[in-house]
Amino acid sequence: MIDSNLSSRICKTKELADISRRMRGELVEMSHTADAMHLGSSLSCVDIFVALYYGGCLNIDPKNPCAATRDRVILSKGHASMTFYTVLADTGFFSKDLLKTFNKTGSHLTEHPNLGALPGIEATAGSLGHGLSMGLGMALAGRNRHLPFRVFVIMSDGECNEGSVWEAAMLAPAQKIENLVVIIDFNRWQATGRSEEIMALNPLKEKWESFGWSAYDVDGHDISSLIKILSAIPDGSGKPIAIIAHTIKGKGVSFMEDDNNWHYRIPNAEEVKFAKEELGEL
Repeated sequence: MIDSNLSSRICKTKELADISRRMRGELVEMSHTADAMHLGSSLSCVDIFVALYYGGCLNIDPKNPCAATRDRVILSKGHASMTFYTVLADTGFFSKDLLKTFNKTGSHLTEHPNLGALPGIEATAGSLGHGLSMGLGMALAGRNRHLPFRVFVIMSDGECNEGSVWEAAMLAPAQKIENLVVIIDFNRWQATGRSEEIMALNPLKEKWESFGWSAYDVDGHDISSLIKILSAIPDGSGKPIAIIAHTIKGKGVSFMEDDNNWHYRIPNAEEVKFAKEELGEL
């Protein structure tokens, strides 16, 4: 069961939207203060994290973060660590004061998550294409040990360029690993351009299905729809689950939305003010 502290945070739709908006304001300021890139990628996956951690979808307990039966969440797109850290701190895995140290020398909150650095971080990320393989190994171990946990791997669409992703994608259904879930933050950009211009990803849902997965297309900013899918896993198909979450890079800030410059750009003080005003966080 979810820890009682988190149960009280299972929120209604409007409350979830308010959490997402507040979090986006915090991320904009965090990027500026920490002089950290990848803000656009962090903003696109906010609603995915809010659905997972505030929508009652996870079996986790911040007071017992190493419980053998806990669900595992792996941020394979590690460059969106700001979002992951903010959610973990807000849900009680560690003090929110630590967020002020993000990207500082000696901090546990590095630009890409490191296993063992803080509670709630299940894998080291940075080099794209490895999270799904690690998640598959965890899910297989859970099944072999008769432990009822699920593994959720959050990936980027650009990460689907990596061959290791598709090796894991072939192995998981062959082993009937139904406790494994991949959520693809499909914001249609990667570091150097449009995802579709660099690699022929579409039709992405059909690709995963052809590999033997149960696949879903969903609006990655529709928190209620995300919760509906996430709450019903395993889905009874006996297959691993792929959720293609269609998102917008820089979501929530009009001058950042669908602009790949914000993969690398860091907002200045005036841009932080404009963004937070737009988000209603000033």
